[in-house]
Amino acid sequence: MRVVLDTNALLMPFEFRINIDTELRRLLGNPEIYIPSCVIGELNRLSKKRWEGKAALQLARKYNIIEVSMLGDSGVIEAGKKLGAYVVTNDRNLIEKLKKEGIKIVTLSNHHLVIENE
Repeated sequence: MRVVLDTNALLMPFEFRINIDTELRRLLGNPEIYIPSCVIGELNRLSKKRWEGKAALQLARKYNIIEVSMLGDSGVIEAGKKLGAYVVTNDRNLIEKLKKEGIKIVTLSNHHLVIENE
């Protein structure tokens, strides 16, 4: 079982006070967690503006980084496809794109992660 976290997912622990590792284990067992390289770039920029960005960047570094050739949502989709993984996000635009690609989605609902499209 593999999971890809987007920028939005890495900010969840700091914005909503959830433990993303605990929630993923509860929902999916013990998944391998990946961060697309484009998300690291986004968090680097965000870390200069917001403390949550700096904290999310630190959190991201504890997971596996997957190199992708695309930026933004396209890079997250690329990683999800490459790994055959769930994508964790609350970004509505990205969720629509993931649905079109047939990629499984995990979102945050009432301070808990839930599988969106199963």
